[in-house]
Amino acid sequence: MSAIIDFFALPLSFPFMQRALMVAVMVGAVSAVLSSYLVLKGWSLMGDAISHAVLPGIVLAFVVGLPLSVGAFAAGLFSAIATGYLKANSRVKEDTVMGIVFSGMFAVGLVLFTRIETDQHLTHVLFGNMLGLTQADLIETALITGFALIVVLAKGRDLLLYCFDPQHARAIGLPVSLLHYGLLALLALTIVAALKAVGIILVVAMLVAPGATGFLLTGRFRTMVMIAVAVAVGSSVFGTLLSFHIDAATGPTIVLIQTGVFLLALLFSPRGGLLRRPALTPSDRPAP
Repeated sequence: MSAIIDFFALPLSFPFMQRALMVAVMVGAVSAVLSSYLVLKGWSLMGDAISHAVLPGIVLAFVVGLPLSVGAFAAGLFSAIATGYLKANSRVKEDTVMGIVFSGMFAVGLVLFTRIETDQHLTHVLFGNMLGLTQADLIETALITGFALIVVLAKGRDLLLYCFDPQHARAIGLPVSLLHYGLLALLALTIVAALKAVGIILVVAMLVAPGATGFLLTGRFRTMVMIAVAVAVGSSVFGTLLSFHIDAATGPTIVLIQTGVFLLALLFSPRGGLLRRPALTPSDRPAP
């Protein structure tokens, strides 16, 4: 029993661990909610794309003296809008346009980062710096995640209908274009909130794994969101504390736990888990 108490109490005796845990929970919660919509919409890799596109915004914000989150949000939103415009005004498919725009933005960011002297470490930008978060970072994350959650709660039903059936949403008079770009803006905001915690590379996992786990375990969207939030918050808490005890990077530990939970759901889900499917009889097997 004392070992269990020490597992929780010892890390939380340090202020930097308290800040890390609070940020991890906030980022995990908002990422999980948005992850459910992205999985339903089929935009799982959109988070990966936008997260890479924010790098030039971070560098330029540093140059002009703006908060890095402002530059990251502006760059991510610009890239998302540019992708939508090019898709609508060219014959190139959306995934191709996405690959070109976001990889190009990431390349621009890397060139700027190497040419401009900054006090930012590239490894912190790419992989986060959970244990180096300040009180100001905590307040900033709380404001961003709180705003994103309020918007999702206010427009959740409209966003759900848009993600599930955009044609029906347009037919009943919903502003589909506004919902489209609103969802992209929420995605960019969530990525900005997660950047300092888990970085550009790992944020995609937090935007995919919780929603995908919920999708495997239930057929009801509301339950899917609750499962995703439980998985994300639980992984954030346990991963943060575990990283302290094993002296590992916090962000990757959280993502690793989320991935493990997803694999368990994939194998044992009552809705068709790989190890719960009945063996095929000769008559059930596909014809050669």
